[in-house]
Amino acid sequence: MICSKSDPDSALIVSEALKKGLVAILPTDTVYGFSAIVDFPGEPEFQTEKKIREIKGRSETKPFIQLIASPDDILRFSDEKIPDSLKKLWPGPLTVIVSVKAGGTVAFRCPGDKWLRDVIELCNRPVYSTSVNRSGCPVLTSVDEIRREFGDEVDLIVDDGDSQSSVPSTIVKIENGEIIVVRQGAVKI
Repeated sequence: MICSKSDPDSALIVSEALKKGLVAILPTDTVYGFSAIVDFPGEPEFQTEKKIREIKGRSETKPFIQLIASPDDILRFSDEKIPDSLKKLWPGPLTVIVSVKAGGTVAFRCPGDKWLRDVIELCNRPVYSTSVNRSGCPVLTSVDEIRREFGDEVDLIVDDGDSQSSVPSTIVKIENGEIIVVRQGAVKI
C-alpha cells in the first residue's frame, strides 16, 4: 500500500498500521527509513525488529535507531543526563546513544519532521528507523526506486517525493558524561 504524506489522515493511517506490527517506509528529516513500532516486554510480540532485519539483510549485532516524539520522551527509558548542548539540537537529525533503564544502550532520535513526531506520538511508543537500502548498498532516495526494490516486502510506503537529503543523522554516544561522535552526519558536532 502507498499513501501520500500530504493526505490529511496520513499520520493516523501510518500509526494504525504500525500499531498492528506492520513495517512501513517513512520519510524522515534525513532519508527515507524502514520503520515499525518497538516491541515492549509484556506486550504483543510483533517481532518488528526481526522483520526489518530480514528485509534489509542487516546483521543482528547492529542496532536500529529508535525515534521518539518529544525530547523529554527519552526520560521514559533512560536516567542518563543529556547535555544541554545536545538537547538544544532536538528535534533534529541527531541520534544520541544512552544507557537505558532496562539495561544496555539504545540510540534515540527526536526527528525534526513534525508529521513524523505526530505518527510516533499516536503510536505511544518509539518507532524503529533505519535507512532504506539493502545492507552494504547505497541508500535509496527516489520513491520509484524504493517502490521497485521494496514494494513487495513492506506493508506501507509513505510518498513524500524524492528525498532531498541523503545525509544521515549524526550519532553521538554519552559515556561518563562525555560526548563521543560515532558518526558525523547532518548535524556538525
